[in-house]
Parts: sequence; structure tokens; C-alpha cells
Amino acid sequence: MSNIKMTFAGKLLDIKAVKLQPNNPFTWASGWKSPIYCDNRKVNSYPEVRTFVKLELVHTIIENFPEAEAVAGVATGAISQGALVADALNLPFAYVRPKPKDHGMGNQIEGELKAGTKVVVVEDLISTGGSSLKAVAALRDAGIEVVGMVASHTYGFPVAEKAFADAGVKLITLTDYDSIIAKAVETDYISEADVEMLKEWRKSPDTWNPATRNPK
Repeated sequence: MSNIKMTFAGKLLDIKAVKLQPNNPFTWASGWKSPIYCDNRKVNSYPEVRTFVKLELVHTIIENFPEAEAVAGVATGAISQGALVADALNLPFAYVRPKPKDHGMGNQIEGELKAGTKVVVVEDLISTGGSSLKAVAALRDAGIEVVGMVASHTYGFPVAEKAFADAGVKLITLTDYDSIIAKAVETDYISEADVEMLKEWRKSPDTWNPATRNPK
């Protein structure tokens, strides 16, 4: 695991942007039971962490997507991060709604990106990848060339990895689920005994339920 991934994992745990509760799981909007909850929007309230994310995303884009001519954030979580990154890179910025507005101009892409522009997409969190790739599809439908995506965190679900591969989108994240678990064990946030349950969840998050686990 890279130093950056572990460092950022520690910062997210410190500000409680990530919470782990293996024995008292959260319920996601989808209805999934989950031992982890991630709210990267908290990053904006902590200037030191916010600056860390901005600079690391900037470095990631320069290193991996130097051809990028503009930045697009995925609404709503990545609008602020995307705008900060675009400002640091002195590039145009726009953001992509989940669907077109039902009033006014009916825009889905807010801002001005011309057809043919090479764009890097900024996302805050990757779960199944569905909403992130819808934003990519909207940009492509507008004739914009998506060169890749950067994000703060990914759960690393196999379904997401396949979806990004099928869509031909290169994804790079600052940290990931494995790094967060490793950092949580290192800092005694969780115990080694919790790790197996956390790994089980990632294998099948849509059906996982700790109440039905078979005891050893």
C-alpha cells in the first residue's frame, strides 16, 4: 500500500469522514447493510485535509492525465473538490448533474465545455461506479473526450472495477477500502478480529448481513 493511500486513510478516520462499525452496520440508501460509512463532504470543513486532497488530486492529474484541458466534477459531492482542483491547475471547470434539470435550460452539464475538449473527471467516492459513469456518459454524449477520472476513495467492488474497464475509463484514487482497513487496525480503531467480516462484506455487499453469519 502506498504512503499516500495510508496517510489519507488516516486523515479520513481522524475527522470521522469514514466510520467503521462491523458489529453495528449502517443502512445505505440502497438498503444495503454496510460496516462502513464514508462522507467525504466533511473534508471541506477541515482546511488542512481539504488542501491535502486538492494538492494530491492535482499531482495525480499532472502525472497521469497531463493532456487534460478542463476539469468536470460529479454532482454534488465532487463539485467543491473539482472546482478547487481546476483553480489550482488554471483550467476550465464544469460539473455534471445526475440528470438534466426539469426547468430552465434543462442542462445536465453546468458550465461551458466545448465538444472535443479533453476532460478529467473528479469524483469523491466510488461505490458501484454507476453514478460516476453516468456523468462520463453525459460528457461523451456532448462530444467531450473523457481522458480519465480521479477520486478520493473507492470501495474496490468488483462490479465497479468491471464497469470502469467496460467503459474504458482509467480510474485513480487517493485511497481505498484496503488502506482504510489497514490504517484502522494500525491505529486500534478496529481489531484484527473485525477484518474478516469487513472483507466478507466487500465480496457481496448487496447480500451481506452480519446477523446471518455462521459462527466459527
